[in-house]
Amino acid sequence: MGRLSRRRAALCRSDPVSRFDAERFKANERAGFNRIAARYLDASASRAALQAALIEQAAPVAGERVLDLASGPCLLAADAARRVGPGGLVIASDIAEGMLAVGRSALPPEALGPMRFCAADGEHLPFADGGFDLVTIGLGLFVFPHAERALAEIRRILVPGGRLAVSVWGARETVPLIAHAQDCIARLIPPPRVPRPSVFRLGEPGALEALLSTAGLAVESVAPWTLPCRFASPADYWQGFLDLAGGAAESLSRLPADVQARLRDEVAREVEGCWHDGQLVADSQILLALARR
Repeated sequence: MGRLSRRRAALCRSDPVSRFDAERFKANERAGFNRIAARYLDASASRAALQAALIEQAAPVAGERVLDLASGPCLLAADAARRVGPGGLVIASDIAEGMLAVGRSALPPEALGPMRFCAADGEHLPFADGGFDLVTIGLGLFVFPHAERALAEIRRILVPGGRLAVSVWGARETVPLIAHAQDCIARLIPPPRVPRPSVFRLGEPGALEALLSTAGLAVESVAPWTLPCRFASPADYWQGFLDLAGGAAESLSRLPADVQARLRDEVAREVEGCWHDGQLVADSQILLALARR
C-alpha cells in the first residue's frame, strides 16, 4: 500500500462517524423521544384513527399475551389491554423510558390491570421464547436500525401461529407530513456525514413484504391506509412534524435560534401550496401489515 493510501486508510479509521453507528443512533432516538414524550402524548388525537385501524387488524382477544413494541405513550397497549381483559397480559415496551412513564401516568388505574411496562431495545428483547400470542408495532419498525434483528427477536418470542401487526410510513412521495419538513431541513442544514436510516424505506413497493418474509414470517396482508393530517397554520404543521420526529427533533432543538427561525420561514413557503378550504392538508399514506410466525 502506498503512502497516500495508508494515510487515507488511517483517516478513515480515526473518523468516529465515517460509518453508521447503530448504538449512537439508538441513543439519539432515545433522547429525542424522551424529550418529546409529553408533546407526543398530547398530539395523540391526530393518530387515533390509525391506532384504531391497527388494533382492529391485530384483533387481540380475551386471555391473549400481547407485546406492544415501540409503544411510546402506551395508547395502543392500553387498547389491547381492554380487549385481552384481566385474564390476559399486555407489555408496553419502548427504548425511551420517558415515553413509557408519561403514558403510564396518563392511564386510569383500571386500565393498568393486565398491563406491564418494560424499557428495552427492540433488537434485544428480554423475553422468553414463545411467550406472546401477538406483537404490535405502530409506526416504529423503521426506527430500528437493524429491523431484521428486531423481526428475528419477534419471531423468537411469538408462539407458532402468533401474529405481528405493524404500521409503517408509505413511500416518501406519499407522506407530505414528513417530506415537506425534510425538504426544508435539507435546504438549510448540511446533511449528516453518515445518513440516518430512512423512515420511508419500508414504504417502497415490496420492501415490507420482503423484510417480513426474509424473517421467516408468513405475510397475510399489506394494505395502504390514509392518515388525515390537517393544520391551521404553517407553525402547527411544523409542530406536528416535530411531535413525531424523535432523534431529529432532538438535533433540531440544538440549532441556533436564528437557524430555527429561518427553518420556520422556509416551512411557511414550502407548504404554501397545501392550503385547501382554509386548512393545510398533508394527508399521508401508511401501510398496515399482518404476518404470522
